[in-house]
Amino acid sequence: MGFLPNSFPGHFVSIAVTLISGVAVLFLRLRASNRPTTMRKIIIPPIAMSTGFLMFVAPVTRVPWSWALIAFAAGGLLFAYPLIRTSTLERSGETIVLRRSKAFIFILLGLLIVRLLLHDVVESAITIPQTGGLFFILAFGMILVWRIAMLRAYIRLSRVSGSNAAD
Repeated sequence: MGFLPNSFPGHFVSIAVTLISGVAVLFLRLRASNRPTTMRKIIIPPIAMSTGFLMFVAPVTRVPWSWALIAFAAGGLLFAYPLIRTSTLERSGETIVLRRSKAFIFILLGLLIVRLLLHDVVESAITIPQTGGLFFILAFGMILVWRIAMLRAYIRLSRVSGSNAAD
């Protein structure tokens, strides 16, 4: 089978782990839908995720600043947009809930597929640790921009009600 890369078993395992992780995240995200949200629940994921930047202490993961900026911009400008458009905060009585459109799961699946396809292209040009670093930066840009949009909507809804909802 000459068309398969030499590292086919490792490649298959990598794709399988990515798919399993992606499906697990989908189920977690869907379970969180329509539950009350707080400012803390919006802010904590990007703060917790930012600890991942410690990977760049290891020289093997480092990439040029221009690449990092492009990855961050791609995440923040391209990949965050569908998440922002399909996530709506609404007031439900005294609480604010996140309502996701029916397209949300398809958006997340689409993002997972694009990530898998891009991963192979990028990995063929740079090292595996650098690829991981770039995709982390891309994901961080996506999550950060999405959560900032959610935070702005949360603050706007909190002010409309006149309640002090900043937990």
